Amino acid sequence: MSEEKKPEETVKPSEETTASEASTPAEAASTTEPAKREAGAAPAEQAAQEGQAPAEAEVPGEKADGPAASANETPAPATPPASEGLAADAGKPGADDAAAQRAAARAARLAARAAADGAAEPASAATPAPASADGGDDEKAAKAAAAAEARAARAAARGAKTDAAEPAAPKEPSPNQPLLDRLVAIVKAEAGEDAIVDAFINEKDGHRPYIVVHSTRWVQAATTLRDHEELRCNYLRNLSGVDQETHLEVAYHLLSLSHRHEFCVKVKTDRENPNIPSVTDIWPTANWNEREVYDLLGIDFPGHPNLVRIMMPDDWVGHPLRKDYEPLDPEV
Repeated sequence: MSEEKKPEETVKPSEETTASEASTPAEAASTTEPAKREAGAAPAEQAAQEGQAPAEAEVPGEKADGPAASANETPAPATPPASEGLAADAGKPGADDAAAQRAAARAARLAARAAADGAAEPASAATPAPASADGGDDEKAAKAAAAAEARAARAAARGAKTDAAEPAAPKEPSPNQPLLDRLVAIVKAEAGEDAIVDAFINEKDGHRPYIVVHSTRWVQAATTLRDHEELRCNYLRNLSGVDQETHLEVAYHLLSLSHRHEFCVKVKTDRENPNIPSVTDIWPTANWNEREVYDLLGIDFPGHPNLVRIMMPDDWVGHPLRKDYEPLDPEV
């Protein structure tokens, strides 16, 4: 029994020794911290007087107290100075080339900035001083005179070009000109030489032949137009009256169903006493058309079987399509 108790006695002192040893670094750390702060305060004050910040990596006692500090707290990683980083980069492969490229780029930027500053100075030096008010007026007058001369020169050039231009080519005759010539010849031969007042081709109306017949020769001319073998205008397509202010006229649009050609005949009459012989016996289509022209324009058609108003009331005053028409009642 005495032999078994001996190891226990021997073990206890060892545990106490271990505990004392374990507490020794803590006590050392607690005693070392004030010393570390005092040791670091002196270099910090000295560095502040010299205008330099102390580096944490150079605080005395930090390396010596490494085990104690690691037991209490994890130390913050120290930031290496820039000079040390450059030195480390210089030791890496390709660092020399990178540094050379950066230096070359910096030199190029400085050269470009210097060149730009040098170019700006001559430009500012070459800028003329602002002209006075009198000088500005003279310059405006000179510009206006130059513009006027340029316009005159262009006008003269256009005039010279017009004078030098070749005369326009003669106008080609209408394809219906032979038909018009033959119509005039037939009507003059049958109705009299004075029957045709005018003759022309209306190009806007599809090169339609137009003739103007004297009102006193109109019945003979109408009969010729209907019965002549070469004309055969057996259909009156339309009849319309027109107020030309200087005179009144009636246009007859004739169609030959056998020869497939069309003519237009105009008959003019006096404005004060308008009358044109009726052709209802030659073309029955003219019956209602002549009544309408009489109603709206007041042209009389002697020989019409029933020349009365067809649109306006019988007691209506005036003819609404005449340009000098004044309504009896303005509200109507």
